[in-house]
Amino acid sequence: MRYYIIAGEASGDLHGSNLIKAIHKTDATASFRCWGGDMMQAAGGDLVKHYRELAFMGFAEVLMNLRTIFRNLAFCKSDISESKPDVLILIDYPGFNLRIAEWAKKEGFKVIYYISPQVWAWKENRVKKMKTCIDLMLVILPFEKDYYKNKWQWEVSYVGHPLVEVVDEFESEVGSRESGVGSQESESPEDRKKESKIIALLPGSRKQEILKKLPVMLEVSKDFPEYQFMVAKAPGLDDSFYEPLLAPYPNVSSVNQKTYYLLSKARAALVTSGTATLETALFGVPEVVCYKGNPISYQIAKRIISIKYISLVNLIMDKLVVTELIQDDMNVKNIRRELSLLLTDSKKQEQLKKDYTQLRMLLSEGGHASDNAAKKIREYLHP
Repeated sequence: MRYYIIAGEASGDLHGSNLIKAIHKTDATASFRCWGGDMMQAAGGDLVKHYRELAFMGFAEVLMNLRTIFRNLAFCKSDISESKPDVLILIDYPGFNLRIAEWAKKEGFKVIYYISPQVWAWKENRVKKMKTCIDLMLVILPFEKDYYKNKWQWEVSYVGHPLVEVVDEFESEVGSRESGVGSQESESPEDRKKESKIIALLPGSRKQEILKKLPVMLEVSKDFPEYQFMVAKAPGLDDSFYEPLLAPYPNVSSVNQKTYYLLSKARAALVTSGTATLETALFGVPEVVCYKGNPISYQIAKRIISIKYISLVNLIMDKLVVTELIQDDMNVKNIRRELSLLLTDSKKQEQLKKDYTQLRMLLSEGGHASDNAAKKIREYLHP
């Protein structure tokens, strides 16, 4: 079988690479032509375009790069037509992939979508078009199956969340190593004691959100002198960006490209909203979800995004598992209180442990997502 896979971001490259490996388990002769990154290429994909050429974040940046985006769309359509794949697999990246799906369906290609756009949060009218141009939708959040069925009368397949296998692989390969979490690796008993009392700070990946949240998180470190606070730096941002933020806090350290090492050792974490909240929970780390954005943007978002919670943990569990401190509520006093509870309240710790166990079970139902997705794809292609 000839597969054409399109992923436009780093996360899509990761999940796409695992999907390629899973498909290869049962179809050793499968060939993959793909838009993605180094991981998909290493898994056996013939890389057409790297996601670094595709990722434009923010309204202004998209507008400035419209010509490039349209050129990429035209080239993609031409390349699909020339390579004539047996099936097209689109991974997340809805702004680009939904346009390709609509075109591909009209051209007679089989279209599979892996990792649904978050239409349940905003722009849900997209579903009307999605139903007409997607042959098989593979979703990774348990509530999405009921959402599509009950609201849109669309049968989709839930395969579990691909982050479970990523965390499992990390823990099985390197989670038990005593390699420290970066340049702070040490030999003295005092430093080893500190390493066992780490608070992880995950302030996000974009400069604007980091500048809003990290200073507040750092200020909290003053109230917990017995703990070692460590910042997970975002890939792609220079150390020079963080230096002035960290300089007033000599007892706060940082790691680069070692977020999973950090989470594997952390006693608790302060985490911005997004995928990081789910990763933190899968590592079993008690967390406080911290979100603060531009006041105007936040007020606009409140009116167009229709969700109960901002963290994936709470959305999936459909209850308040982890505390969310949003906008004005994200202040030093509130974070200090919630972090103290996570570190000292045994009842809260026990409840969180039970909720995290249930969360993991929900997300790994029937095995790993990549294997489940590969199985669904095989069943669709060979009924």
